[in-house]
Amino acid sequence: MSNSVNENVEESKYWVKSVARAADILEVLSTRGPGDGMSVTEVGQACGISKSATFGLLQTLRGYGLVSDDGEGMNRRYRLGMGLARLGDRAQSQVSLRDVARPVLAELTRETGMAARFAVPEGGLAVVVDQVGIEQRVRLDLRMGVRELPHCTGLGKAILSALPEVEARAVIERSGLPRRTSHTITDTATLLAHLRDIRQTGYALDDEEDADGIFCIGSPVRDHRDLCVGAISITGLKLDLPGWRFQELGRQVRAGALRVSRELGSTESGEGEIDAG
Repeated sequence: MSNSVNENVEESKYWVKSVARAADILEVLSTRGPGDGMSVTEVGQACGISKSATFGLLQTLRGYGLVSDDGEGMNRRYRLGMGLARLGDRAQSQVSLRDVARPVLAELTRETGMAARFAVPEGGLAVVVDQVGIEQRVRLDLRMGVRELPHCTGLGKAILSALPEVEARAVIERSGLPRRTSHTITDTATLLAHLRDIRQTGYALDDEEDADGIFCIGSPVRDHRDLCVGAISITGLKLDLPGWRFQELGRQVRAGALRVSRELGSTESGEGEIDAG
């Protein structure tokens, strides 16, 4: 069974073994590169299914356009069918980024006691499109539609870190590196090195770089193409929090972003240097 399947699902009374086998076949075929295919025997061995059962499943999937084949007899090879592309396009059209991210934002707010936000990239900036706030004595100025700078905010740096370095440099050149506080990074080389660290940890820390006394931790969200389509973050008052607490919060935000990414079809592993600061 595919490793991406929830471990508890197979225990469910609603588990349909034949459907699971068909899904496993599609997963196995998806591992092959362009132009490559697999024989019935290879598919069966990879999925742990008998040759006769594998052949029947492949022919059924082929009938729905989910699998294609070419060749004859022992030379027949199977690969994913274009029917999956049609279904994929329809699935993407039905997905709302905000709807997928909202439960994760709510959970982050419950777990951390901090405001959580979701932003999408636009012209090199991070545009806030959803947020879950909290009641607090000191009111943070967190508004919808705000366009956050890429070099000094948790959301902005998270999105910037997901770009190839050449593209990140181009964004920096366009937006500039205006100083917001005494902690703002205003040197391109230093920022690029900082982005490399963010790529390793999987989350970005704005440590009073955009506003004094306020920190923000963001992590990029990726879609089925593993392209960055946004970022989620938490924001709070610094209040002399210890360094280990920022790392703990960073791991929580990164885990939340990974959940959203997987809902969008990303194959991102989520592995990284979790204790790097």
